[in-house]
Amino acid sequence: MTNYAPIPHPIDLSVKSDVIAFFDAPTNTVTYVVRDPASTSCAVIDSVMDFDYAAGRITHTSADAVINFIQTHGLTLEWLIETHVHADHLSGAPYIQGKLGGKIGIGENITIVQDTFGKVFNEGTEFQRDGSQFDRLFKDGDTYIIGTMTVQVLHTPGHTPACMTHVLGDAAFVGDTLFMPDGGSARADFPGGDARTLYRSIRRVLSMPTGMRLFMCHDYGPNGRDIRWETTVAEQNAHNIHVHDAVTEDQFVQVREARDATLAMPKLIIPSLQINMRGGDLPPADQDGKRFLKVPINSL
Repeated sequence: MTNYAPIPHPIDLSVKSDVIAFFDAPTNTVTYVVRDPASTSCAVIDSVMDFDYAAGRITHTSADAVINFIQTHGLTLEWLIETHVHADHLSGAPYIQGKLGGKIGIGENITIVQDTFGKVFNEGTEFQRDGSQFDRLFKDGDTYIIGTMTVQVLHTPGHTPACMTHVLGDAAFVGDTLFMPDGGSARADFPGGDARTLYRSIRRVLSMPTGMRLFMCHDYGPNGRDIRWETTVAEQNAHNIHVHDAVTEDQFVQVREARDATLAMPKLIIPSLQINMRGGDLPPADQDGKRFLKVPINSL
């Protein structure tokens, strides 16, 4: 008997997604433009807004590179997808949307994240905790369209409650559910995270056909290797250091929780959460038009 939910809809690996990656070195984040080969339609997954923390300055070099690619190739942006509420980089989705259009989508459990961190950051009643900052909230098994391609959405929590995996033909975008095989898995100690839930989500992802291409949201080049972001279900099942086929759920939980206890908080967690739970928008301006981020003391 499995301990993970089945994949709701059939997967057809003969449908080939055209994937273009943009690596942001300061945050080790990979943004993807995914094209439908049969049309000019595309989606952007996990975009980045550049932030100089010390200077409190936002710029858009990373997002502009994505925009330039889409415009240069005559593509139509239909979706801006957030695989989850990131704690290590700021989303560039609203900025890209303002230039190119498209809808911003995230998992429906964004409301849990908003409620949790709305309290941590002492947001007032004006901060809506209903996910209304996004154009669509996805449920497990939902589908949406990019050109002629149907995208299937899987709920894969554990890293955060709102984590989703997006399956486009032969390509699945797993967010922080998995890293490359030599990187293992993402932490599960943020509020709402859970190592046992993460294991079951990973096993769900790895129950897909062995030839499925998996695209990571981050890579850190373990042991000095070159940065990589694409692997397969077969490679993960055989070689992932945390969760290959021979690893039991209890073994994974023990390793994951022990490792999490040694990890420092991401350096951009405070600005990232405040901005990303708003769909990538900045906090409201004060009466002088200035915007501020809060630093909670002993709350994270």
